[in-house]
Amino acid sequence: MTSRSLTSALARRNVHYGWVVAAVTFLTMLITAGTIGAPGVFIVPLEREFGWTTSEISSALALRFLLYGLMGPFAAVLMNRFGVRRIVLLALGILTVTLVTSLAMTSVSQLILLWGVGLGIGTGLTAMVLGATVATQWFSERRGLAMGLLSASTATGQLVFLPLLASLTEAYGWRIALCFICAMLVLATLLVTLLMCNRPSDIGLAPYGATDIVPHVRPSGGLGELLTSPVLVLMDAMKSGAFWVLFGTFFICGLSTSGLIQTHFIALCGDFGLAPVKAASVLAMMGVFDFFGTIGSGWLSDRFDNRWLLFWYYGLRGLSLIYLPFTDFTFYGLSLFAMFYGLDWIATVPPTVKLTSRYFGAERTNVVFGWIFAGHQLGAAAAAYGAGLTRTEWSTYLPAFFIAGAACLVAALFALSLGKPGRTAVSPTAAFEPDPV
Repeated sequence: MTSRSLTSALARRNVHYGWVVAAVTFLTMLITAGTIGAPGVFIVPLEREFGWTTSEISSALALRFLLYGLMGPFAAVLMNRFGVRRIVLLALGILTVTLVTSLAMTSVSQLILLWGVGLGIGTGLTAMVLGATVATQWFSERRGLAMGLLSASTATGQLVFLPLLASLTEAYGWRIALCFICAMLVLATLLVTLLMCNRPSDIGLAPYGATDIVPHVRPSGGLGELLTSPVLVLMDAMKSGAFWVLFGTFFICGLSTSGLIQTHFIALCGDFGLAPVKAASVLAMMGVFDFFGTIGSGWLSDRFDNRWLLFWYYGLRGLSLIYLPFTDFTFYGLSLFAMFYGLDWIATVPPTVKLTSRYFGAERTNVVFGWIFAGHQLGAAAAAYGAGLTRTEWSTYLPAFFIAGAACLVAALFALSLGKPGRTAVSPTAAFEPDPV
Protein backbone atom coordinates (compact mmCIF):
# COMPACT_ATOMS: atom_id res chain seq x y z
CA MET A 1 0.00 0.00 0.00
CA THR A 2 2.79 2.44 0.86
CA SER A 3 4.60 1.83 -2.42
CA ARG A 4 1.46 2.18 -4.54
CA SER A 5 0.48 5.45 -2.84
CA LEU A 6 3.99 6.81 -3.23
CA THR A 7 4.08 5.67 -6.88
CA SER A 8 1.00 7.78 -7.66
CA ALA A 9 2.38 10.79 -5.81
CA LEU A 10 5.73 10.57 -7.62
CA ALA A 11 4.09 10.02 -11.02
CA ARG A 12 2.34 13.39 -10.69
CA ARG A 13 5.82 14.91 -10.38
CA ASN A 14 7.21 12.81 -13.26
CA VAL A 15 9.48 10.81 -10.95
CA HIS A 16 9.79 7.07 -11.57
CA TYR A 17 9.41 4.79 -8.54
CA GLY A 18 12.56 2.97 -9.64
CA TRP A 19 14.56 5.77 -8.04
CA VAL A 20 12.85 5.06 -4.68
CA VAL A 21 13.73 1.37 -4.99
CA ALA A 22 17.28 2.37 -5.91
CA ALA A 23 17.48 4.65 -2.85
CA VAL A 24 16.26 1.91 -0.48
CA THR A 25 18.67 -0.55 -2.10
CA PHE A 26 21.50 2.00 -1.77
CA LEU A 27 20.88 2.39 1.96
CA THR A 28 20.52 -1.37 2.50
CA MET A 29 23.74 -2.14 0.64
CA LEU A 30 25.51 0.71 2.47
CA ILE A 31 24.52 -0.70 5.89
CA THR A 32 25.30 -4.32 5.03
CA ALA A 33 28.62 -3.21 3.55
CA GLY A 34 29.37 -1.46 6.83
CA THR A 35 28.50 -4.75 8.54
CA ILE A 36 30.98 -6.76 6.52
CA GLY A 37 33.66 -4.07 6.92
CA ALA A 38 33.21 -3.64 10.68
CA PRO A 39 35.38 -6.61 11.77
CA GLY A 40 38.41 -4.82 10.29
CA VAL A 41 38.08 -2.30 13.13
CA PHE A 42 37.88 -5.06 15.73
CA ILE A 43 41.05 -7.03 14.91
CA VAL A 44 43.26 -5.28 17.47
CA PRO A 45 40.61 -5.17 20.26
CA LEU A 46 39.92 -8.91 19.81
CA GLU A 47 43.66 -9.66 19.96
CA ARG A 48 43.93 -7.71 23.22
CA GLU A 49 40.81 -9.15 24.89
CA PHE A 50 41.06 -12.81 23.89
CA GLY A 51 44.73 -13.23 22.90
CA TRP A 52 43.82 -14.47 19.40
CA THR A 53 46.46 -14.07 16.69
CA THR A 54 45.98 -12.02 13.54
CA SER A 55 45.99 -15.16 11.40
CA GLU A 56 43.26 -16.80 13.56
CA ILE A 57 41.01 -13.76 13.26
CA SER A 58 41.83 -13.44 9.57
CA SER A 59 40.73 -17.04 8.95
CA ALA A 60 37.18 -16.12 10.04
CA LEU A 61 37.24 -12.98 7.93
CA ALA A 62 38.51 -14.91 4.93
CA LEU A 63 35.65 -17.43 5.29
CA ARG A 64 33.24 -14.49 5.47
CA PHE A 65 34.54 -13.13 2.16
CA LEU A 66 34.40 -16.58 0.55
CA LEU A 67 30.76 -17.20 1.48
CA TYR A 68 29.90 -13.59 0.68
CA GLY A 69 30.94 -14.25 -2.90
CA LEU A 70 29.69 -17.82 -3.32
CA MET A 71 26.20 -16.85 -2.16
CA GLY A 72 25.86 -14.36 -5.02
CA PRO A 73 24.69 -16.65 -7.86
CA PHE A 74 22.23 -18.43 -5.57
CA ALA A 75 20.97 -15.12 -4.20
CA ALA A 76 20.28 -14.08 -7.80
CA VAL A 77 18.07 -17.07 -8.57
CA LEU A 78 16.33 -16.78 -5.20
CA MET A 79 15.55 -13.14 -5.99
CA ASN A 80 14.20 -14.16 -9.39
CA ARG A 81 12.00 -16.83 -7.79
CA PHE A 82 10.85 -15.30 -4.50
CA GLY A 83 11.39 -11.59 -5.11
CA VAL A 84 14.03 -9.11 -4.00
CA ARG A 85 12.04 -7.92 -0.98
CA ARG A 86 11.76 -11.33 0.73
CA ILE A 87 15.40 -12.24 0.20
CA VAL A 88 16.66 -8.88 1.49
CA LEU A 89 14.49 -9.15 4.61
CA LEU A 90 15.80 -12.69 5.18
CA ALA A 91 19.38 -11.44 4.87
CA LEU A 92 18.85 -8.56 7.28
CA GLY A 93 17.31 -10.95 9.80
CA ILE A 94 20.29 -13.33 9.57
CA LEU A 95 22.75 -10.47 10.04
CA THR A 96 20.94 -9.01 13.06
CA VAL A 97 20.69 -12.37 14.85
CA THR A 98 24.33 -13.18 14.06
CA LEU A 99 25.70 -9.90 15.40
CA VAL A 100 23.55 -9.94 18.55
CA THR A 101 24.71 -13.50 19.30
CA SER A 102 28.36 -12.58 18.72
CA LEU A 103 28.25 -10.12 21.63
CA ALA A 104 28.71 -13.15 23.89
CA MET A 105 31.34 -15.10 21.90
CA THR A 106 34.48 -16.23 23.72
CA SER A 107 36.32 -18.64 21.39
CA VAL A 108 37.83 -18.70 17.90
CA SER A 109 35.38 -21.42 16.84
CA GLN A 110 32.47 -19.15 17.75
CA LEU A 111 34.14 -16.30 15.86
CA ILE A 112 34.44 -18.49 12.75
CA LEU A 113 30.82 -19.67 13.02
CA LEU A 114 29.34 -16.20 13.58
CA TRP A 115 31.62 -13.77 11.75
CA GLY A 116 32.71 -16.31 9.16
CA VAL A 117 29.60 -18.34 8.30
CA GLY A 118 26.80 -16.07 9.62
CA LEU A 119 28.09 -12.79 8.22
CA GLY A 120 29.20 -14.49 5.00
CA ILE A 121 25.74 -15.89 4.24
CA GLY A 122 23.81 -12.81 5.39
CA THR A 123 25.88 -10.28 3.50
CA GLY A 124 26.15 -12.61 0.49
CA LEU A 125 22.38 -12.37 0.02
CA THR A 126 22.66 -8.58 -0.27
CA ALA A 127 25.97 -8.42 -2.14
CA MET A 128 26.67 -6.69 -5.45
CA VAL A 129 24.20 -9.08 -7.10
CA LEU A 130 21.40 -7.16 -5.39
CA GLY A 131 22.53 -3.95 -7.07
CA ALA A 132 22.85 -5.68 -10.45
CA THR A 133 19.36 -7.18 -10.08
CA VAL A 134 17.72 -3.87 -9.18
CA ALA A 135 19.55 -1.94 -11.91
CA THR A 136 18.65 -4.55 -14.55
CA GLN A 137 15.00 -4.98 -13.57
CA TRP A 138 14.09 -1.35 -12.82
CA PHE A 139 16.13 0.58 -15.41
CA SER A 140 16.11 0.32 -19.19
CA GLU A 141 17.85 3.69 -19.52
CA ARG A 142 20.45 5.10 -17.11
CA ARG A 143 21.29 1.53 -16.10
CA GLY A 144 25.00 2.29 -15.89
CA LEU A 145 24.33 5.33 -13.69
CA ALA A 146 22.04 3.30 -11.43
CA MET A 147 24.65 0.55 -11.13
CA GLY A 148 27.28 3.18 -10.36
CA LEU A 149 25.16 4.59 -7.53
CA LEU A 150 24.47 1.17 -6.04
CA SER A 151 28.09 0.07 -6.41
CA ALA A 152 29.22 3.25 -4.64
CA SER A 153 27.07 2.32 -1.65
CA THR A 154 29.12 -0.83 -1.06
CA ALA A 155 32.51 0.83 -0.73
CA THR A 156 31.03 3.93 0.92
CA GLY A 157 29.37 1.78 3.58
CA GLN A 158 32.57 -0.17 4.16
CA LEU A 159 34.62 2.97 4.57
CA VAL A 160 32.43 5.78 5.94
CA PHE A 161 31.15 3.70 8.87
CA LEU A 162 34.66 2.82 9.98
CA PRO A 163 35.69 6.12 11.66
CA LEU A 164 32.51 6.08 13.76
CA LEU A 165 32.99 2.43 14.65
CA ALA A 166 36.64 3.09 15.52
CA SER A 167 35.64 6.00 17.77
CA LEU A 168 32.94 3.94 19.51
CA THR A 169 35.35 1.04 19.95
CA GLU A 170 38.07 3.28 21.40
CA ALA A 171 35.66 5.01 23.79
CA TYR A 172 33.25 2.23 24.80
CA GLY A 173 34.57 -1.08 23.41
CA TRP A 174 33.84 -3.18 20.35
CA ARG A 175 30.50 -4.49 21.67
CA ILE A 176 28.94 -1.01 21.73
CA ALA A 177 30.14 -0.45 18.16
CA LEU A 178 28.50 -3.76 17.22
CA CYS A 179 25.22 -2.63 18.81
CA PHE A 180 25.29 0.46 16.59
CA ILE A 181 25.53 -1.77 13.50
CA CYS A 182 22.54 -3.79 14.77
CA ALA A 183 20.49 -0.60 15.11
CA MET A 184 21.31 0.33 11.51
CA LEU A 185 20.22 -3.13 10.34
CA VAL A 186 16.87 -2.66 12.08
CA LEU A 187 16.46 0.69 10.29
CA ALA A 188 17.17 -0.96 6.94
CA THR A 189 14.64 -3.69 7.71
CA LEU A 190 11.94 -1.09 8.38
CA LEU A 191 12.60 0.78 5.12
CA VAL A 192 12.67 -2.39 3.02
CA THR A 193 9.40 -3.53 4.59
CA LEU A 194 7.67 -0.24 3.78
CA LEU A 195 9.13 0.78 0.41
CA MET A 196 10.79 -2.10 -1.45
CA CYS A 197 9.03 -3.69 -4.45
CA ASN A 198 10.20 -6.73 -6.36
CA ARG A 199 9.63 -5.55 -9.94
CA PRO A 200 8.10 -2.56 -11.78
CA SER A 201 5.22 -4.73 -13.01
CA ASP A 202 4.15 -5.35 -9.39
CA ILE A 203 2.94 -1.74 -9.19
CA GLY A 204 1.89 -1.37 -12.84
CA LEU A 205 5.04 0.33 -14.13
CA ALA A 206 7.44 -0.25 -16.99
CA PRO A 207 11.18 -0.01 -16.19
CA TYR A 208 12.63 3.48 -16.25
CA GLY A 209 13.06 4.56 -19.88
CA ALA A 210 10.83 1.79 -21.27
CA THR A 211 7.18 1.91 -22.36
CA ASP A 212 6.06 -1.71 -22.07
CA ILE A 213 5.15 -3.35 -18.77
CA VAL A 214 6.83 -6.74 -18.66
CA PRO A 215 4.94 -9.22 -16.44
CA HIS A 216 7.10 -11.42 -14.29
CA VAL A 217 7.15 -15.10 -15.25
CA ARG A 218 8.01 -17.06 -12.14
CA PRO A 219 10.72 -19.68 -12.79
CA SER A 220 9.30 -23.20 -12.93
CA GLY A 221 10.58 -26.26 -11.10
CA GLY A 222 11.18 -27.12 -7.48
CA LEU A 223 13.67 -25.60 -5.08
CA GLY A 224 16.30 -28.25 -5.87
CA GLU A 225 16.10 -27.52 -9.58
CA LEU A 226 16.16 -23.82 -8.82
CA LEU A 227 19.36 -24.08 -6.77
CA THR A 228 21.12 -26.15 -9.44
CA SER A 229 20.33 -23.64 -12.20
CA PRO A 230 23.24 -21.30 -11.24
CA VAL A 231 25.63 -24.24 -11.69
CA LEU A 232 24.23 -24.89 -15.17
CA VAL A 233 24.62 -21.21 -16.04
CA LEU A 234 28.21 -21.34 -14.76
CA MET A 235 29.03 -24.39 -16.87
CA ASP A 236 27.71 -22.61 -19.96
CA ALA A 237 29.50 -19.34 -19.17
CA MET A 238 32.80 -21.16 -18.56
CA LYS A 239 32.89 -22.02 -22.26
CA SER A 240 33.56 -18.36 -22.96
CA GLY A 241 36.97 -16.77 -22.75
CA ALA A 242 35.25 -13.53 -21.78
CA PHE A 243 33.98 -15.13 -18.58
CA TRP A 244 37.47 -16.13 -17.51
CA VAL A 245 38.88 -12.66 -18.20
CA LEU A 246 36.09 -10.97 -16.21
CA PHE A 247 36.36 -13.59 -13.44
CA GLY A 248 40.15 -13.24 -13.25
CA THR A 249 40.20 -9.45 -13.23
CA PHE A 250 37.48 -9.38 -10.58
CA PHE A 251 39.53 -11.87 -8.50
CA ILE A 252 42.33 -9.31 -8.55
CA CYS A 253 39.80 -6.57 -7.77
CA GLY A 254 38.85 -8.35 -4.52
CA LEU A 255 42.50 -9.14 -3.80
CA SER A 256 43.36 -5.45 -3.95
CA THR A 257 40.34 -3.88 -2.20
CA SER A 258 38.04 -5.40 0.42
CA GLY A 259 40.29 -8.32 1.36
CA LEU A 260 43.34 -6.11 1.80
CA ILE A 261 42.52 -2.45 2.47
CA GLN A 262 39.16 -2.90 4.16
CA THR A 263 40.40 -5.70 6.41
CA HIS A 264 43.99 -4.77 7.22
CA PHE A 265 44.54 -1.05 6.52
CA ILE A 266 43.83 0.08 10.09
CA ALA A 267 46.16 -2.56 11.53
CA LEU A 268 48.81 -1.66 8.93
CA CYS A 269 48.67 2.01 9.94
CA GLY A 270 48.94 0.96 13.59
CA ASP A 271 52.23 -0.77 12.76
CA PHE A 272 53.51 2.65 11.62
CA GLY A 273 52.24 4.52 14.68
CA LEU A 274 48.95 5.85 13.30
CA ALA A 275 46.01 5.70 15.74
CA PRO A 276 42.94 3.62 14.71
CA VAL A 277 40.60 6.63 14.53
CA LYS A 278 43.00 8.53 12.23
CA ALA A 279 43.50 5.45 10.05
CA ALA A 280 39.74 4.98 9.82
CA SER A 281 39.44 8.65 8.79
CA VAL A 282 41.74 7.95 5.85
CA LEU A 283 39.42 5.10 4.88
CA ALA A 284 36.48 7.49 5.14
CA MET A 285 38.32 9.87 2.81
CA MET A 286 38.68 6.98 0.35
CA GLY A 287 34.94 6.40 0.69
CA VAL A 288 34.15 9.99 -0.28
CA PHE A 289 36.35 9.80 -3.37
CA ASP A 290 34.98 6.36 -4.18
CA PHE A 291 31.40 7.64 -4.05
CA PHE A 292 32.04 10.17 -6.78
CA GLY A 293 34.45 7.93 -8.67
CA THR A 294 32.01 5.04 -8.90
CA ILE A 295 29.08 7.24 -9.94
CA GLY A 296 31.36 8.80 -12.54
CA SER A 297 32.34 5.31 -13.65
CA GLY A 298 28.67 4.46 -14.18
CA TRP A 299 28.26 7.57 -16.31
CA LEU A 300 31.40 6.76 -18.30
CA SER A 301 30.37 3.12 -18.79
CA ASP A 302 27.26 4.28 -20.69
CA ARG A 303 29.43 6.29 -23.10
CA PHE A 304 32.89 4.73 -23.56
CA ASP A 305 34.55 1.38 -24.25
CA ASN A 306 34.30 -0.49 -20.95
CA ARG A 307 37.46 -2.49 -21.65
CA TRP A 308 39.57 0.67 -21.68
CA LEU A 309 37.85 1.91 -18.53
CA LEU A 310 38.91 -1.28 -16.75
CA PHE A 311 42.45 -0.86 -18.07
CA TRP A 312 42.77 2.58 -16.50
CA TYR A 313 41.01 1.64 -13.26
CA TYR A 314 43.19 -1.39 -12.55
CA GLY A 315 46.35 0.35 -13.70
CA LEU A 316 45.87 3.38 -11.44
CA ARG A 317 44.89 1.18 -8.50
CA GLY A 318 48.03 -0.91 -8.92
CA LEU A 319 50.27 2.15 -8.97
CA SER A 320 48.50 3.48 -5.86
CA LEU A 321 49.12 0.28 -3.90
CA ILE A 322 52.78 0.18 -4.89
CA TYR A 323 53.09 3.83 -3.83
CA LEU A 324 51.46 3.32 -0.39
CA PRO A 325 54.55 2.03 1.51
CA PHE A 326 56.49 5.09 0.28
CA THR A 327 54.02 7.58 1.80
CA ASP A 328 55.83 7.24 5.16
CA PHE A 329 52.23 7.23 6.47
CA THR A 330 52.18 11.01 6.76
CA PHE A 331 48.94 12.98 6.38
CA TYR A 332 50.03 14.35 3.00
CA GLY A 333 51.16 10.98 1.65
CA LEU A 334 48.09 9.11 2.84
CA SER A 335 45.82 11.84 1.46
CA LEU A 336 47.33 11.39 -2.00
CA PHE A 337 46.88 7.65 -1.71
CA ALA A 338 43.29 8.00 -0.51
CA MET A 339 42.42 10.26 -3.44
CA PHE A 340 43.84 8.13 -6.25
CA TYR A 341 42.97 4.78 -4.71
CA GLY A 342 39.53 5.88 -3.57
CA LEU A 343 38.46 7.11 -7.00
CA ASP A 344 38.46 3.56 -8.37
CA TRP A 345 37.81 1.41 -5.29
CA ILE A 346 34.58 0.00 -6.79
CA ALA A 347 34.71 1.88 -10.11
CA THR A 348 35.40 -1.46 -11.80
CA VAL A 349 31.85 -2.70 -11.09
CA PRO A 350 29.74 -0.70 -13.61
CA PRO A 351 31.90 -1.57 -16.65
CA THR A 352 32.15 -5.21 -15.50
CA VAL A 353 28.36 -5.47 -15.19
CA LYS A 354 27.89 -3.79 -18.58
CA LEU A 355 30.34 -6.19 -20.24
CA THR A 356 28.62 -9.14 -18.55
CA SER A 357 25.28 -7.99 -19.95
CA ARG A 358 26.75 -7.56 -23.44
CA TYR A 359 28.43 -10.96 -23.52
CA PHE A 360 25.82 -13.08 -21.76
CA GLY A 361 22.48 -11.29 -22.21
CA ALA A 362 20.38 -9.18 -19.83
CA GLU A 363 18.27 -12.15 -18.70
CA ARG A 364 21.34 -13.95 -17.31
CA THR A 365 23.33 -10.93 -16.18
CA ASN A 366 22.65 -11.20 -12.45
CA VAL A 367 23.47 -14.94 -12.27
CA VAL A 368 26.62 -14.74 -14.43
CA PHE A 369 27.74 -11.61 -12.61
CA GLY A 370 27.10 -13.50 -9.37
CA TRP A 371 29.76 -16.02 -10.38
CA ILE A 372 32.11 -13.27 -11.51
CA PHE A 373 31.57 -11.58 -8.15
CA ALA A 374 32.40 -14.91 -6.49
CA GLY A 375 35.81 -14.52 -8.12
CA HIS A 376 36.05 -11.09 -6.49
CA GLN A 377 35.40 -12.59 -3.07
CA LEU A 378 37.81 -15.47 -3.62
CA GLY A 379 40.45 -12.83 -4.19
CA ALA A 380 39.28 -10.96 -1.10
CA ALA A 381 39.47 -14.13 0.99
CA ALA A 382 42.99 -14.85 -0.28
CA ALA A 383 44.12 -11.32 0.63
CA ALA A 384 42.36 -11.29 4.00
CA TYR A 385 44.07 -14.50 5.12
CA GLY A 386 47.34 -14.03 3.22
CA ALA A 387 48.01 -10.54 4.57
CA GLY A 388 47.20 -11.69 8.10
CA LEU A 389 49.58 -14.61 7.68
CA THR A 390 52.44 -12.39 6.44
CA ARG A 391 52.01 -10.14 9.46
CA THR A 392 51.99 -13.12 11.85
CA GLU A 393 55.01 -14.78 10.24
CA TRP A 394 57.10 -11.77 9.16
CA SER A 395 55.68 -8.94 11.34
CA THR A 396 54.80 -6.84 8.28
CA TYR A 397 51.95 -6.39 5.83
CA LEU A 398 54.06 -4.83 3.07
CA PRO A 399 54.65 -7.92 0.86
CA ALA A 400 50.89 -8.35 0.50
CA PHE A 401 50.49 -4.75 -0.69
CA PHE A 402 53.27 -5.04 -3.27
CA ILE A 403 51.81 -8.30 -4.60
CA ALA A 404 48.33 -6.77 -4.88
CA GLY A 405 49.71 -3.72 -6.74
CA ALA A 406 51.55 -5.89 -9.26
CA ALA A 407 48.46 -8.06 -9.76
CA CYS A 408 46.40 -4.95 -10.62
CA LEU A 409 48.83 -4.07 -13.41
CA VAL A 410 48.34 -7.59 -14.80
CA ALA A 411 44.55 -7.17 -14.59
CA ALA A 412 44.79 -3.94 -16.59
CA LEU A 413 46.40 -5.84 -19.47
CA PHE A 414 43.92 -8.71 -19.18
CA ALA A 415 41.01 -6.27 -19.61
CA LEU A 416 42.29 -5.28 -23.05
CA SER A 417 42.38 -8.92 -24.15
CA LEU A 418 38.58 -8.99 -24.28
CA GLY A 419 37.05 -9.10 -27.74
CA LYS A 420 34.79 -6.19 -28.60
CA PRO A 421 31.17 -7.11 -27.80
CA GLY A 422 28.43 -6.34 -30.28
CA ARG A 423 25.75 -3.73 -29.85
CA THR A 424 23.35 -6.35 -28.54
CA ALA A 425 23.77 -9.28 -26.19
CA VAL A 426 25.61 -12.21 -27.68
CA SER A 427 25.94 -15.81 -26.66
CA PRO A 428 28.96 -16.85 -24.61
CA THR A 429 30.44 -18.76 -27.51
CA ALA A 430 30.26 -15.66 -29.67
CA ALA A 431 32.11 -13.47 -27.18
CA PHE A 432 35.31 -13.39 -29.18
CA GLU A 433 33.83 -13.39 -32.66
CA PRO A 434 34.84 -10.31 -34.66
CA ASP A 435 32.26 -7.64 -35.33
CA PRO A 436 30.64 -7.87 -38.76
CA VAL A 437 32.11 -5.43 -41.23
